[in-house]
Amino acid sequence: MNILYEDNHIIVVNKPAGMPVQGDSSEDRTVMDEVKAYIKKKYNKPGDVYLGLVHRLDRPVSGVMVFARTSKALSRLNKQFADREVDKMYYALVTDRPEPIEGTLVHWLLKDNKKNKVTLFAKQKYNNAKRCELDYELIGELGDHFLIKVNPKTGRPHQIRAQLARLGSPIRGDLKYGSILNPRKGMIYLHARKLTFTHPVKKEPMTFEAKPRNEQVWNMFKDFL
Repeated sequence: MNILYEDNHIIVVNKPAGMPVQGDSSEDRTVMDEVKAYIKKKYNKPGDVYLGLVHRLDRPVSGVMVFARTSKALSRLNKQFADREVDKMYYALVTDRPEPIEGTLVHWLLKDNKKNKVTLFAKQKYNNAKRCELDYELIGELGDHFLIKVNPKTGRPHQIRAQLARLGSPIRGDLKYGSILNPRKGMIYLHARKLTFTHPVKKEPMTFEAKPRNEQVWNMFKDFL
């Protein structure tokens, strides 16, 4: 596990693609398992290690995540995320040039938990549909690959994946939302590049950035990353 920062209150990691954040039906080892094992070994902690889940990234998505090491930190970070006081920036690689090349996308999102998939609507057709919004910008292109910077304003499930697909630019490898290219090693080309929040105890603004792990397609865009 690539540890970006740690103190007594929080730990920040660069999540690898293809690993679930928490346990699911696959029973595969999770990011939380790895971080707990790291803390237990480094600090020689007996018994169970406390680790609070603040936010999630989909299994095939990589990038910056913050976890809480105390219940107080968890409560305060949860409030920041709920109040939309956290800034997030993602990179997405797509094979269809977005038109227009920058803009704001607003939809109403409805999730089907059985299929683990969301549907977008231009208007609120259902009471349980949630408003989702993001800003995007094309920042690099090489051949038929295009690098998009995404700043989500809301944090809905599969939001970026579904909204870029609705734009006509599905994320490379994301078969669930329209990509015609098969995923590689359980990954899609969506990466949480930067996360900014206020430290839950020190009250200082903190920004963490991480590039995608060394991988052939991402490396094509190393000058943009």
